[in-house]
Amino acid sequence: MSSYTELESRFRRIGALEEAEGILHWDMSVIMPNGGAGSRAEQLAAMKLTIHELLTDPLLEDLLNDAETQSLDDIWQLANLREMRRRWQHANALDGELVEALSKSSSKCEMIWREARPKNDFAAVSDALSEVLNLVRQKAETKASTLGVSPYEALLDQFEPGTRIVDIDRLFDDLASFLPNFLDDALSRQEAAGEPLKPVGPFDLTAQQKLAAKLMEHVGFDFDHGRLDISLHPFCGGVPDDVRITTRYEEDDFAQSLMGVLHETGHAMYERGLPVEWRLQPVGQARGMALHESQSLLVEMQICRGSEFLTFAAPLMRDAFNGSGAAWAPDNMQRLQARVERGFIRVDADEVTYPAHVILRYRLERALISGEMQISDLPTAWNDGMKELLGIVPETDREGCLQDIHWFDGAFGYFPTYTMGALAAAQIYQAASGADRNIKPAISEGDFGPLMTWLRTNIHGKGSVGTTDEILTEATGLPLGTEAFKSHLKARYLN
Repeated sequence: MSSYTELESRFRRIGALEEAEGILHWDMSVIMPNGGAGSRAEQLAAMKLTIHELLTDPLLEDLLNDAETQSLDDIWQLANLREMRRRWQHANALDGELVEALSKSSSKCEMIWREARPKNDFAAVSDALSEVLNLVRQKAETKASTLGVSPYEALLDQFEPGTRIVDIDRLFDDLASFLPNFLDDALSRQEAAGEPLKPVGPFDLTAQQKLAAKLMEHVGFDFDHGRLDISLHPFCGGVPDDVRITTRYEEDDFAQSLMGVLHETGHAMYERGLPVEWRLQPVGQARGMALHESQSLLVEMQICRGSEFLTFAAPLMRDAFNGSGAAWAPDNMQRLQARVERGFIRVDADEVTYPAHVILRYRLERALISGEMQISDLPTAWNDGMKELLGIVPETDREGCLQDIHWFDGAFGYFPTYTMGALAAAQIYQAASGADRNIKPAISEGDFGPLMTWLRTNIHGKGSVGTTDEILTEATGLPLGTEAFKSHLKARYLN
């Protein structure tokens, strides 16, 4: 057995354990009783430690060194070896004790957050979050010295490999200069057009679930390889052959949940479209969270809030809730789904204000990691940032710094990928619809087949064979930029 073949065998085992870990996380968030939190924290810590031990086995370095001297002609094998080396570097920067401590601390903090958020009790989770932050700082500093980057970039590299602060600042600074005036113009045009009609609830929760499942199937979701459930925070989890989507329902607003489901379905379609022949190998996994978020925002924002999709879907919505009248007309539904508002909640934000939510979190987490800010400063800093970026101030921490799960679960460095994903989504949809003129007409009939065929070839099926910019450049002709996103906003909100 060659060194490379031995590496594939070892990473297949690691990949299977990581998939099992993903299912344990889904179970903890969806159906696990609160009393199981302690044992689940132990299980997840043991799983993470086992994976870490496999990645830090001294023999792995020898195998990598030897494999890198072999003649590998296949571009997928070469990319797989590159990704193995990257995984090894990240793992070997940390000792097992820190991995285990961070896993337990994050699990504990997340469970406290689940109770603190609905009670608007930041003080209840503050100490646990401080403990998580201290461990994350240790992790960031250790990885930074190994990777030769800043501590924050070391965290970012886990979610979007190779991205640097200068890359994010270039994109975000451009958006920060463009969006304020654009938001004012969009709000003025919206006010002049008058309020759209809003369907009146309550909207039966069972009917919402059935409608969501029906539209998921139109997008291409296969319920033989996935599920739709309820959780506090909507997410897409599981594994490529068993994708788990969750949402939350509100009786007075079916669209909020429905769009959330369609968002997560975009994630699911990316997972399902990853190259089957490279399952459980690093190169067969999603390139990074920017492309992952591009797929969810492509489905939800670019398509499902647009006129083509709503031409098809509005009658289904009307029939699902026995609606009648002008409120259910496709053009009115499109106006409803394109409403712009200065709001507090990121997951409910429209695509014009959404980048401001992400820029705020990016600034705050950089300050937290650098030590410029402590957890006790977070509520005030959050409110000040919201006032600066959107001109509004949350009345409660539930609407402010308690709203997202990420930091409480130890995920620092993740937030920039949301807006990077929005930029990529606009770029990808522009390229796809330009390359295949059947995509938009098909969507107006509820057929996502032509789009998904293009995505499987140009995005999903690429796995991690290239960098994000390499995959985007091959698919769209350009690396990640802001122009397609700005053009999309102008076309939807000002024309």
